[in-house]
Amino acid sequence: MYKLEMEVFSAAMILMRDMFQIKEGETIVITADTSSNEHIVRASASAAKACGAKPMVVWLATPDGVGKDTDAKVPVEALTGALLNTDCWVEFNKGWLLYSTPFEKAVEGNEKLRYMCLVDLDEELFVKIIGEVDKNMEAYMRKLTEMTKNAKKMRVTTPAGTDISFENEPSRKIYCDLGEADKPGLTFMPGQICWFPKFETINGTIVFDGSLTPPCGLLEEPVKITIENGVATKIEGGRQATQFSEWLKSFDDPNMYRPVHISYGVNPKAQLSGNICEDERIWGCTQWGFGYLSPVDCPPDGIPAKTHLDGICLNSSVWMDGEQIWDKGRVVNEELKEYSKKLGK
Repeated sequence: MYKLEMEVFSAAMILMRDMFQIKEGETIVITADTSSNEHIVRASASAAKACGAKPMVVWLATPDGVGKDTDAKVPVEALTGALLNTDCWVEFNKGWLLYSTPFEKAVEGNEKLRYMCLVDLDEELFVKIIGEVDKNMEAYMRKLTEMTKNAKKMRVTTPAGTDISFENEPSRKIYCDLGEADKPGLTFMPGQICWFPKFETINGTIVFDGSLTPPCGLLEEPVKITIENGVATKIEGGRQATQFSEWLKSFDDPNMYRPVHISYGVNPKAQLSGNICEDERIWGCTQWGFGYLSPVDCPPDGIPAKTHLDGICLNSSVWMDGEQIWDKGRVVNEELKEYSKKLGK
């Protein structure tokens, strides 16, 4: 008997029936690797079948990288062929394919594709993040998304030392991740809001004090990054900062030093675990991604880079056009408070 067997299948039904709203006769490709949780994969395939869909599970050897860095380690052409000919794709890989060449080709060439990124989950996280989504989160997230989209200038600080400012680019997409995968496009796990600023306006200091994936995972000490006009110019800290710096250098790619997106974490149930999908949804955190950026997110060309990384800044304070919205992870904007109270925050 599998761990949390009934709870996992219930969450898988929510994923397929409610989030994907999968229809009779549709095809769904489920990708996983040899480090993925087999229970979740099988339950999701069974749920898709119960909804009348035709599931296909694709198992891969676990690559030692993520994104573009997986290209040399996966069957790119065969995998691309499957993804170009499916209605839906849910990714459970540990070595995630998001931003890889098969991902790029599928997103560009399959106009009907509905994709959800659910990488590196275990049973507890799958049940918590998919099966137990607080319905009050939607109103709070939509309001915060609207406020962010309308803001021109932003500043973020943290007790660990982050102090970063930038301007928003209103023409770019902003993701309000509610788990809605019923229409073509990219969907991510509920509980995060992600957007793409004017890169050259990003200036200041980012201090990661939660996790940094890849290459570090959970952080034992802060990693301090100085950003000048949208480029990391200095990395400071202890052993993990050195590990991170050497990992970046190994790609010999200047675009790996570019911050390309920022996100809010807004899920009250998320906790710091070392799993980036959970960590970047921690209530009151901000998250920065560096490196590769898809043309879908930043037309027409995106940012070509050899891979992508994400780091977590805990207990963030946020200002929009000079008005403080969060204070060390707590909501201080009166309008937002009306929504956050229903989430117990």
